[in-house]
Amino acid sequence: MSTDTPSTGDGEATSEAQLQARIEELEETVASLEADDEQKKMTIVATQGSFDMAYPPLILASTAAAFGWDVVVFHTFWGLDILHEEKSENLQLSAVGNPNMPMPNALAALPGMDRMATRMMEKRIDDNGTATIGELIELSLDQGVELQACQMTIELMDYDEDDFHDDVTVGVGAATALQHMAESDIQLLV
Repeated sequence: MSTDTPSTGDGEATSEAQLQARIEELEETVASLEADDEQKKMTIVATQGSFDMAYPPLILASTAAAFGWDVVVFHTFWGLDILHEEKSENLQLSAVGNPNMPMPNALAALPGMDRMATRMMEKRIDDNGTATIGELIELSLDQGVELQACQMTIELMDYDEDDFHDDVTVGVGAATALQHMAESDIQLLV
């Protein structure tokens, strides 16, 4: 019997079914690989830890993640305070040198003005139903954003790795952050 001659027995149906199943499996694998190739990557470097500067990296990261992007936010220097559980609850809005503050710098420099400006913004956020910093951290993590804490800054600021929000990736070095930046479609410094 020639190998080119088709069989008409039950073995043929089984072979065809196995072949069809394998084709479907390979098509799914190819589709998955194509989807992975199309996934956009974003790296944000957060360097500032004031109340108003905590919002941009978290809003951008959670929005990009909602679109299915692979997002990393690397927090270094004062930006690390955004991820610190205790410090993130007490971030202040600086009134001095902020051209959009509705008060002159001489008045903004008075003691207690940063706290007053922060309270005014917190009230505005609450009245507007805008997410808090803590809620944005939780949302970002829930959507798969990798919030990274710079190892050098952790050591420099004498922070303990347990002081950060749960699920924050601690101990990340600059080389790791640079690798993700090199692979990213979008890199932002905030």
